[in-house]
Amino acid sequence: MADEVDQAIITFEELMDLEKEFEDVETEIIRQQVALSKPLFEKREKLIAKIPNFWPLVFEQANQDIDQYIQPTDSAVLLSCLSSLSVSHFEIADGGKGDPRSISIKMEFSENEWFEDKVLEKKFWYRLSKDGEGGLVSEPVPIKWKSADKDLTQGMLDLVVKVWEHDKKQGNSDSTKVKKEKDYTPDEKALKEKIDATGLGAVSFFGWFGYRGLNVSAEESRLAFEEEAKKRAERAEGKIPELKPVEDEEEDEDDEEDDPFALEIFPDGEELALAISDDLWPNAVTYFSQAQEVDLNDSDFEDDEDEEMEDGDEDEKPSSNGAQPPSKKRKA
Repeated sequence: MADEVDQAIITFEELMDLEKEFEDVETEIIRQQVALSKPLFEKREKLIAKIPNFWPLVFEQANQDIDQYIQPTDSAVLLSCLSSLSVSHFEIADGGKGDPRSISIKMEFSENEWFEDKVLEKKFWYRLSKDGEGGLVSEPVPIKWKSADKDLTQGMLDLVVKVWEHDKKQGNSDSTKVKKEKDYTPDEKALKEKIDATGLGAVSFFGWFGYRGLNVSAEESRLAFEEEAKKRAERAEGKIPELKPVEDEEEDEDDEEDDPFALEIFPDGEELALAISDDLWPNAVTYFSQAQEVDLNDSDFEDDEDEEMEDGDEDEKPSSNGAQPPSKKRKA
């Protein structure tokens, strides 16, 4: 029986290693694709610069993975003053040997009534925690709002930045240690209250610049990757992994469930970053073309409607409820 258990463990670990090998291949494909497409994106950028309102129109046609996070007030900003957007894989730029899954998203804005910043750039590092969880982590990007009433995040982004700066001074960089609510600082308590009061789905798109993700430092990630490589090498040699006994933890009635995202104002920050980098950025021309088709359809419909009104019976009365034929809906 023991031999069967050991064999089952080895087989499962081998399957997990095979999944990791698939991930390695996908990561290498990203590395090669970035290198091959770089001159094409540079050429596209020069052409886009000649087209007015290119990026606002692209965002207007963005799919649901992005559109769901854009509030009406956000749309007013993006449609009126977004002048440029770019995505880069900064860890492999200029021949770097870093992780190609790390990305930087830069948005440039013209003069506007909301904030002073001309460029907002958010970087995401691909990290692996000591528990084996991989994903994108980031640092809050402050926005210089022109006044409190122009702050689309209602003060939450500023609080996230303050909490982040405090954590940096404290050196809190262990992803397995999650602070409990009873130990929150005054700024963390204020942030939690604002998050609870705002509710899910009501946070501004610009709250995304406050996303942090799991608290995984570069050092923790480096050690986790080394440990993973070591275990994979051992299993490749047929060694049975050592099973660590599960320690029983005494439960405290006052302890609440730890939530590493309790102070996240934009929990879906990684998903939005990937939607922009993997879909909106490479398919920008397609989205722009869709916007042009919508404009043409709207124009054709208006022309047809005018002709019908001119050719119709002058004595014809409108419907009792005064309803007009709906025009093609455009994304807000």
